[in-house]
Amino acid sequence: MSATKIIVSYDGTANEEDAVALGRVFAKAGAELILAYVRHGERGPDDPDAETLLARGAELLGDPNVVRKVVNDRSTPEGLRRLAEEESASVIVFCSDSHTAPGSISIGNSAQRLLDGGRFAIAIAPVGLADHEAHIGRVVLVSDETDQAARATAQRLSGAFGAELQEDPDGTDAHLLIVGSRPEAGEGQVALSAAAINLIENATAIVLVVPRAKSIDFDGMALSA
Repeated sequence: MSATKIIVSYDGTANEEDAVALGRVFAKAGAELILAYVRHGERGPDDPDAETLLARGAELLGDPNVVRKVVNDRSTPEGLRRLAEEESASVIVFCSDSHTAPGSISIGNSAQRLLDGGRFAIAIAPVGLADHEAHIGRVVLVSDETDQAARATAQRLSGAFGAELQEDPDGTDAHLLIVGSRPEAGEGQVALSAAAINLIENATAIVLVVPRAKSIDFDGMALSA
């Protein structure tokens, strides 16, 4: 079985190092990373050099051989969505919005666009994740009883990290919070309730939102990492 592909959105701005750190967490669970920068139109004199920027991201990741992709699109979420389709990726990783308090989560505009009916799991890093080595000792699942995809994803990740798995509608004391999509969501589609959005916005843990009926595979490499 091929490794799950995960796209890490990186543009070198505030909190983007947290997204890279979250990518590193998933790599330890056996995922294959793609470091992606979305360039909006032609490069101007004040725009960063994309290859240099991605080289910096690879350095932060600690993997000089990580796959790097420059996507030209006026829309960051649309560019990432297209790349995810082309690469058959399962997850897109974002940092929190730049005005978020340390240790907290917020849903930025690009992540929000892809959470509204998107077809890829979305992961969001809390602010400051890059400042310390992430420890995943407790995985908490928030989903309805019929959401087998979210449950299977949580089981695989807890197994990959040798972590405790709990189901708690309040997401209490999580290191990694797995949030399932609403029962009304179409198969393979992300759709969140207002309560789930509120939970994410008040979370202090890594968040992974899973599409309905589409579990994410991990191979357990973290146990030997």
